[in-house]
Amino acid sequence: MEKLLEVLATVRPDVDFANEKKLIDDGILDSFDIIQVVTELNDAFDVEIAVEDLEPDNFNTVEAMWDLIQKLQNEI
Repeated sequence: MEKLLEVLATVRPDVDFANEKKLIDDGILDSFDIIQVVTELNDAFDVEIAVEDLEPDNFNTVEAMWDLIQKLQNEI
């Protein structure tokens, strides 16, 4: 989880990812941010986030992103 927070901080250092619970719903992350986040997560965690995984629920919180990463790593 710490690595995830570090990766997210490189994308948007102005956001408190650890405490924010509506990153998508409140418009904190826009579509360009998501593209950057997905690219960074794919590289950092050696996963492939597919188009069907690009749902707001998967990116609204750091916990949801972590769950998605764990799910994708377990599929390998």
